Parts: sequence; structure tokens; C-alpha cells
Amino acid sequence: MDGRVRLLLEVFDQAYTAPAWHGTPLKGTIRGVTARQALWRPGAKRHCIWDLVLHTAYWKCIVRRRLLRDPDIAFPRDGSNWLALPDRPNDAAWKRDRELLDEQHRLLHTAIAGLKPADLGRRGWHSRWRVQQEIYGIASHDLYHAGQIQMLKRLMQRR
Repeated sequence: MDGRVRLLLEVFDQAYTAPAWHGTPLKGTIRGVTARQALWRPGAKRHCIWDLVLHTAYWKCIVRRRLLRDPDIAFPRDGSNWLALPDRPNDAAWKRDRELLDEQHRLLHTAIAGLKPADLGRRGWHSRWRVQQEIYGIASHDLYHAGQIQMLKRLMQRR
């Protein structure tokens, strides 16, 4: 594998699962969070952890569609960006949505691993960003929302 692609994969995976000097990666922030905790909101019209999990899963799917230039790739849930929570937001649904996030990460990981060095400089499909920028961006997106989740967990403890 080309060194640049390997580095992008490392950055991408580090933001989601790998131990890192910057702190807890996204997957680590939801470890041990119950469905009830995932639904807690710090105020009206504020996002909860569950919202953030679906949002990050959605954007992993969209970045994969852009990288592969495949219009048939669609997120397996209705909606876009900020999706509706399940009608019955219980433990089973929370588990399914965490698994959905894992699945979208794996699928995007596979897409990135299949890139050739020449692909890195081209623009993503229907995107103004180059492929390597999309990958750095989705890793940064995971870290941004990991920080939000950590803050929500702290605020939840103080209520």
C-alpha cells in the first residue's frame, strides 16, 4: 500500500478507534453509554449523544460515496445530516445504531484502503474537496464530535 494512503488510513482509524495522544477516539466516547444516557439533552433543541452517533455514521457514508463516485451508495436510514431517532429509542435500537456507526466506519476504511495515490488529488464526487482532504476532514469530524460527546457526558454527571 502506498505510504500516503496508509497514513490517511492511520489518521482515519486513530480518530475512531485507536489509542491516541489527543484523547479518547469517537468509538471510545460511546463505550458504556446506555440508551437512556444517549438520549439526554443539555437543553431544548440541543443534540444528544445518539444524534451525534447517527450524524457521524451518515457522514462516513457520504464521504465513501464521494470517494468511490458511486451515486448508488445511500445511507441505510431515511433522512440526511441530522437524522430522526428511532421511533422506539431503547437499548436494542441504541445497539443497532452503534453497530451502524461501526459498519459505516468499516466500509469507508475499505474504500480508503482501495485508493491509489493518483486518486488522492482528485476531487470527490459532487464535492469541492480533494479526496485526501475528504479523508482528513472525516477524521477531524469524528474528533470534533468525540469532544462534544465527552462534554455531554460531563454535563450529564452534573445535573
